[in-house]
Amino acid sequence: MTLRLFDTATREVRDFRPLRAGEVSVYVCGLTVQSEPHVGHVRSGVNFDVLRRWLEVRGFAVSFIRNVTDIDDKILAKAEAAGRPWYAHAQLMHRQLGAAYAALNVEPPTYEPAATGHVPEMLELIEDLIGRGHAYAAEDGSGDVYFDVRSWPSYGELTRQGIDDMEAAADADPRGKRDPRDFALWKGHKEGEPLTASWPSPWGRGRPGWHIECSAMAGKYLGDAFDIHGGGFDLRFPHHENEQAQSRAAGRDFASYWMHNAWITTAGEKMSKSLGNTLSIPVILERFRGIDLRYYLVAAHYRSHVEFSFEALAEAAAGFARVEGFLERAAATGTLELPASLLDVLPEAFVAAMDDDLGTSTAVGVLHDAVREGNKALAAGDAAAARTHGVAVRAMLAVLGLDPADEAWPTPSADAGLTAAVDVLVAGLLEERAAARAAKDFAAADAIRDRIKAAGIEVTDTPDGATWTIA
Repeated sequence: MTLRLFDTATREVRDFRPLRAGEVSVYVCGLTVQSEPHVGHVRSGVNFDVLRRWLEVRGFAVSFIRNVTDIDDKILAKAEAAGRPWYAHAQLMHRQLGAAYAALNVEPPTYEPAATGHVPEMLELIEDLIGRGHAYAAEDGSGDVYFDVRSWPSYGELTRQGIDDMEAAADADPRGKRDPRDFALWKGHKEGEPLTASWPSPWGRGRPGWHIECSAMAGKYLGDAFDIHGGGFDLRFPHHENEQAQSRAAGRDFASYWMHNAWITTAGEKMSKSLGNTLSIPVILERFRGIDLRYYLVAAHYRSHVEFSFEALAEAAAGFARVEGFLERAAATGTLELPASLLDVLPEAFVAAMDDDLGTSTAVGVLHDAVREGNKALAAGDAAAARTHGVAVRAMLAVLGLDPADEAWPTPSADAGLTAAVDVLVAGLLEERAAARAAKDFAAADAIRDRIKAAGIEVTDTPDGATWTIA
């Protein structure tokens, strides 16, 4: 089956045809390192990590570039509030982002360029756009440079919008613009801003606008034309629209396919710092393992919105624990060694799901089917069949970045194993208690609760069911 991917530009699932046989070039918009990463941020990292892994399983050599924006208005503001230099703040947040990716087994990109390291390439691209008549320096003496959206007839084609239907670009003082929708390529240095946050240019000291960064970095490392550009759904406009316009206006073909992952929401709203509903990765990892969080994110299709809740994450963790339990039992019958090519042992249904626009939700269903069949084989005493299913399960998990044997995942400690065992035992008792309450046998239900409490475990009844903690 041919790998097919949903292309945002055409609004359809298309056969994937790379520009060069056997090679795939991917550029993914990374984060602006202004604050600690939350679960909404790392979803993009996980989703495109799965894409990369599947391309490699399919036999492609992948060049994977994921940038970091380390200079930005928000970084300057956050750094000032924190009382540290902007570059120190950006570096601190960058390290936290790297730690979050590592905790979720997101493989490092082929290269991770930072915006501040590519100012010469941005200036070269801006000057090219001015020379071609698609950009201009503001006449108000600000030192700003803008892309002239009306000079490019195809502006709006990625998101299918007409220029007159768009809101004004809010990335710079509008006084120097010919059209309110023109967006900043270069921002002149302003009084009160750190001098270190500016670079010399033909228009005076300043710093790059957000959009020009990715065009310059993608071009430097992947060339004028590359295969896939990825990022979060919220980046389609204005960021990706502007990237495409300025790149193609400069004579670069840019991306052949556009892929966007959907949001993670809380209470129906997109998770963002401005809403105050962020959930940082360190906070989540205090309650759940990184492998559990990754499984929770992978189990949903990358284009499906996810409504985050700790209850749903707990259910996902319990589901993944059943997968791990089967692997432990199957491994007790013999080695579950993976072949050099995972395609040799992956179930056809799993391959078909992944080839159908990275259908991870369907693929996870195939995974659990294999676990059920493996458990049946174990129950029947068929060790060979159990190992066959075990190898298939490990192969599927490897594709999804979830193989418990991967060195990226920490070895479970004795305490972690004990907690998992207690969780299973208490969960069984709580199920018995719930059944007793449903049968109105309240004496039996209270007796079970007293047994749990006597073990030093506190039970709390919630609208979503009972939870427990060590008293």
